[in-house]
Amino acid sequence: MRYTRANAKDHARQHMTGIWAAALTPFDDQLRIDEDGFRHNINHWVDELGIRGLFIAGKQGEAFSMSVDERKRTFDLAVEATGDRAQTIMSCSDPNLDVVLELARHAQTIGADWIVVHAPQLPFTKAQDETLLGYYQTICESVDIGLALWSHPDSGYLMSPELCNRLADLETVVAIKYSVPRPDYIELSRLAGDRLLVSTASEDEWLDNIIELDWRLYLCSSPPFLLQTANDRRMLDYTQAAFEGRHDEARQISASLEPVRAALRETRPAEKPHAHQKYWQELLGQVGGRVRAPLLELTDDERAAVRQAFDACGLRR
Repeated sequence: MRYTRANAKDHARQHMTGIWAAALTPFDDQLRIDEDGFRHNINHWVDELGIRGLFIAGKQGEAFSMSVDERKRTFDLAVEATGDRAQTIMSCSDPNLDVVLELARHAQTIGADWIVVHAPQLPFTKAQDETLLGYYQTICESVDIGLALWSHPDSGYLMSPELCNRLADLETVVAIKYSVPRPDYIELSRLAGDRLLVSTASEDEWLDNIIELDWRLYLCSSPPFLLQTANDRRMLDYTQAAFEGRHDEARQISASLEPVRAALRETRPAEKPHAHQKYWQELLGQVGGRVRAPLLELTDDERAAVRQAFDACGLRR
């Protein structure tokens, strides 16, 4: 690692910046990890789209359908492909804490930059705070690599800003992907912004969060590689304009992306977000591939509707 436990927070504040993306995992026709396709996508994302960090083997990446060895392999591929050109944050989330720790130790051993761990499902509990304090403290004491928290409704609850503020005191907790209503992440930024990089996955809110909250980290989802091409990097452009204080220009650039956002949003079948995004990747010249069960593939009619919207949305290839 490029930092110690003691300076993990300072290192994150200096280097965990810019646009990060949550990688989809391409599977071939035999439903194996398409390693060459994964490398191709990573090179495109980093070199041509200017993405600063990659979130590997999360829910977007279908980690729920992969074995522990496959998840480790995606970690390996990402570290090898990014080299020194971008950072990696490895999703070690799992219902079993032993698996979380096994993945975290592997990430640390191979030279990943960070790990992220989703708040676990806690059946039958009526409150979570002390349980979660013990859970994340165990992880932080077991590995030295910096940790990002992750709170999302999929857990069945949301971690409160007050709890996250307490977790921010843990030595190696550096950031949070906080999928909560905006007032909650504004409050957490107020409470813990000196110790914790707060971010959320909503690209729709990213520009306002730069301007109003002085955020410098988008952590993260798939829009950075679905809304952009090598010849049309408007998300990167509006981000840079906002970072430099050119707010009116940033808003104009961001507004120009609305037809692209609408095309993505309005053609996505409710049960098929992964297959939809993978097909959109293919239309962009990236490697999409198949989805694994229990996820569903697009029908021919659904693919035709996506293609029509893609061709009309104004994204320059």
